[in-house]
Amino acid sequence: MHLGRRSVAFGLPLAAFGLCIAPVHAVPGVHRFSQVLMGTQMDLTLQGADRAAVAAAAQAAFAEMTRLANMMSRYRSTSALNAINLMAGLQPVSVPPELLQVLLMARRAAHASGGDFDPTVGSLRDWNFDPANVSIPSAQRVSQQLSLVGHKDLLIDERAGTAYLSRRGMRLDLGGIAKLPILQAGMRQLHRHGVADAMINGGGDVLVAGQLNGQPWRVGLRDPRQPERLIGAVSLNHGFVAASGDYERFVIHQGRRLHHILDPKTGYPTRGPRGVVLIADDLNAINGLGAAIMVAGAAAGRARVTKVPNLDALIVDADGSVWCSPGMATRLA
Repeated sequence: MHLGRRSVAFGLPLAAFGLCIAPVHAVPGVHRFSQVLMGTQMDLTLQGADRAAVAAAAQAAFAEMTRLANMMSRYRSTSALNAINLMAGLQPVSVPPELLQVLLMARRAAHASGGDFDPTVGSLRDWNFDPANVSIPSAQRVSQQLSLVGHKDLLIDERAGTAYLSRRGMRLDLGGIAKLPILQAGMRQLHRHGVADAMINGGGDVLVAGQLNGQPWRVGLRDPRQPERLIGAVSLNHGFVAASGDYERFVIHQGRRLHHILDPKTGYPTRGPRGVVLIADDLNAINGLGAAIMVAGAAAGRARVTKVPNLDALIVDADGSVWCSPGMATRLA
């Protein structure tokens, strides 16, 4: 997963465009747990009277999220995802049901976006935005690898439980779509262990349930243009706040910001919006859409948002202008 590490605080808003750092004051019954996962800091803020029981719930949630992250990581040579990559162009691969569901979700998102979201963007494998190991491929390499990008060549057999990349050299990257299902799986574990009031934050993507001290959870949206200030904060008792942006992992090369969200139609980092925040209760309505909007551009993004029921959105365009859907504007009022 290509996600930058961030810091977190509770009591003051968590920010989807980068997290606000604030002092954490002791609150009876509120417990925080953190673990590095998917290349970022995963933070749980849980409310419950029995700390030992809450800690056991947190441990179960982290264990489940770790299991799924390892299964779906393209950076682990032994992952189930990489088994598909290794057998590209050779034969279908049996995959675990959790991975199969994410692949089906990725295929739906690709079709719905007209290919603006594409899980085979992993074929563009020479890009690396790690400051310690930056890699910028030549135009020739981009062109060669771009020819292997194509979501229609991801073949899934639900009945057989298999997935297949039809051309040798193709690679999947689920970094743009696997994290929210993994957070959801973590929340299910918390509920199974009796924790009803919880916030899971994973590098700016947030899932909440219940309340914090009898009040809705507060999630702050930090301005990607000026990271020291907030655009605003939203309150919710249930659902996802998902962020995509060009500020998470990037390098400046020849005066241009190059970042980790790649356009599957050009092979290069997107040049549209600076950031997108989406809020929804339904995972299927939101997952993969942020990356697709980063590729498609702000105008297309606005049009797509208006067609999805119960979806609130904020888009910061390349020129710094901010657009909010009516629901988001109400949340931020």
